[in-house]
Amino acid sequence: MLWLMAPGLTARAAAETRPFLAYHESWLEVPAVTAAETRLARLPSYVGIVALAFVRPDAVYEGRLRLDRTGLQYPFDGVMLREAAALLRQRNPDTRIVLSVGGATYGGWADLNEGAIARLVSDLGLDGVDIDFEPAHPGCRRQAGDGISCRTDGQLQAIVERLRARLPRPLLLTVAGWSVGAYGEGAFEQAMPKSAYTGMMLPLLRSSAARHIDLVSIMAYEAGPLFDPLEAYRAYRAEWAGQLALGVLAGTVQPAAIADAVGGMARHIRPDPLAGMMLYALSTDADESRSLEPAARPLAGAMCEALSLRGCDMPVP
Repeated sequence: MLWLMAPGLTARAAAETRPFLAYHESWLEVPAVTAAETRLARLPSYVGIVALAFVRPDAVYEGRLRLDRTGLQYPFDGVMLREAAALLRQRNPDTRIVLSVGGATYGGWADLNEGAIARLVSDLGLDGVDIDFEPAHPGCRRQAGDGISCRTDGQLQAIVERLRARLPRPLLLTVAGWSVGAYGEGAFEQAMPKSAYTGMMLPLLRSSAARHIDLVSIMAYEAGPLFDPLEAYRAYRAEWAGQLALGVLAGTVQPAAIADAVGGMARHIRPDPLAGMMLYALSTDADESRSLEPAARPLAGAMCEALSLRGCDMPVP
């Protein structure tokens, strides 16, 4: 079953809000004396959704903006983080800022503390949560005559339900999907590569929990030479009718090829008014990109241009 992002969303309104989600790595933020000096506060306006990475699913948050047991690794306290987020929103009123929960490093989903996460969202003055569920062993398989099912299906659907219960709309709830998470059935049954994560997102996107999701982003990278990001986009679009962002990994595209690579992807998704892009991540450094400037800077600008957004000349700090 296909779920729309929001009832009554027109094609014109969707085009005006074409998604561009980007992850902000807390461990790569610069030490700062004031909130205005942080990279977060100085992000360009075309990054429509900023995902602060990462919060532990089993986070302990006792209030008073203490971040030490939340998983966030900013080199300053929660008071300055709240001020930086407020400054970013003051400069760019349409920007939404969410907490990204999970990631490749943090497990702890069995002890999900949605109450602590919701309180942290509220105390920081943020706009919701991004779910980055990356189990080590999802146990996905397809039996003859049946669709794909995974050991983690019930857990992932419960995570969405529990977080939405604590974070009612208009707060955002976005979900990051595995590169091959929509493969394994129908026209994409033989799509390559095959892995333990093939089809992992299908049960969620077909469940009643999908109605709680506002955006799905595709981690369309690190899947090997047989992987085609545009094929992944088509597979996800076949199952999900809401906002969909195709992900790009900073540092993996040579600077001279960025415009062509990003432009090529964007040309295929631009006819879809609910399609956009996702960037991981905003602070990937020059050493990782083998360039003299942060890897995200030319990439983010190219993604902005490719999506026909505004303010593309403003660099990522």
